[in-house]
Amino acid sequence: MTPASSAASNHVQTVNRFTRQSSTGRHLKRHWERDGGLISGYGYATSCPNTNFLKGVKWSPDGACLLTASDDNWLRLYDIPQDARVADCLRHPDLLPYEPNSAPAEASTAELFSEADAADNLPPALRMHAGETVYDYCWYSRMSTTDAVSCCLASSSRGQPIHLWDACSGTIRCSYRGYNDVDEPTAAYSLAFSPDGGKLLGGYNKSIYVFDVARPGRDYKRVVTHKRKQPESIAGIVSCLAFSSIGDVFAAGTYTGAVGIYDARTYELLLILTGNRGGLTQVMFSSDGNYLYTGARQDDQMFCWDVRSTYEAVYTMQRDTAKTNQRIQFDIEPCGKHLITGGCDGAVTVFDLQSGTQVDHQRIAADTVNGAAFHPSLDLIATASGHRRYTDFSDPGDSEDDPAVVVDHGNGQGRSLQRPNNSLLIWRLYQQHVTLPDSSSDLGIPATDACNP
Repeated sequence: MTPASSAASNHVQTVNRFTRQSSTGRHLKRHWERDGGLISGYGYATSCPNTNFLKGVKWSPDGACLLTASDDNWLRLYDIPQDARVADCLRHPDLLPYEPNSAPAEASTAELFSEADAADNLPPALRMHAGETVYDYCWYSRMSTTDAVSCCLASSSRGQPIHLWDACSGTIRCSYRGYNDVDEPTAAYSLAFSPDGGKLLGGYNKSIYVFDVARPGRDYKRVVTHKRKQPESIAGIVSCLAFSSIGDVFAAGTYTGAVGIYDARTYELLLILTGNRGGLTQVMFSSDGNYLYTGARQDDQMFCWDVRSTYEAVYTMQRDTAKTNQRIQFDIEPCGKHLITGGCDGAVTVFDLQSGTQVDHQRIAADTVNGAAFHPSLDLIATASGHRRYTDFSDPGDSEDDPAVVVDHGNGQGRSLQRPNNSLLIWRLYQQHVTLPDSSSDLGIPATDACNP
């Protein structure tokens, strides 16, 4: 991996935080500060006339780098800055004003575009062209920068087989090809590696293909998820997949809103969960494998399911995704206490997973936040923003000096913005213990943090 450039030297104020109550009567405050860079060429690329928005962000299993996909059909790999935990924070025109509840200053389009020419401080270490629209991408589950063989990732795009990319050179190592009922090549809509790295699952129309990672090509096992005369099945395209941490079961969500829980050894359907109104875009198990969290498009509710003993949702969590078809990513804290998600309102929302209650809601972007991910071991969070926009040529009185005025159709509100905000940002979390007037604080028992004992 090539070392990334250091962060910018400008300072910003702390703008975001979330709190949680500890058992000893103290609050643990986590402050967020900007420490990231923006995607190069995020404005109006020639291959992306509708703006080059991002499609989520994913940390590598060892936390050494992160991966994004964007509308220009490129996968970009970023190495984490070596001084990410100590570097000064970032000022950039794509960031919101630092004062809470303050309105952005009025500026002409020309001024906004001149500000947008500010250099990004986190350039991609690798760029991999997927060829067509990227459906899904994921890291190899056993990836470690100390083992070059394990440094790889998988991607699936329209009209393409599943490609396994070398994360050191950016070249394709091998491909896994799926075929439909009439023996035509077909693309996978979702991907997931098993925890041991031996299997690669691909979600297809009414089927899940199980590939042996060590045997690329056409060799796979097909698991049919829906048959006409089979009442207990999940219909539609398998849009998302996720293994439990142990790897004994996996979840498959479809665009019809149903979730199936399968045995990872026999591929038997164990449980069907229904409740989301829209098509599922992400499923994720808790760290202990007892709970499953689901999120869908055109649906403002995320569901928590107890996969051990119930067909009813334990609780639901609200987010601003009711009017978008975009995948809005969520992630669970490594210690399993909180869940973070983006939204169409440009904010990230944090929930306490013990009760499902919202503990923080902070607006961090002037655009849709479509990705949010916790670092697997450090106090860092990565966020991705942006969605599809269309140039408005309806007003003949627009000045020729105005490069573009784009109309927002991503969340159904039809608002206009002078400049898109397609940004990849890395945030630092700072912790501060504040003693509250609680009787337990007089016991002299120090507070402990589940993430940093």
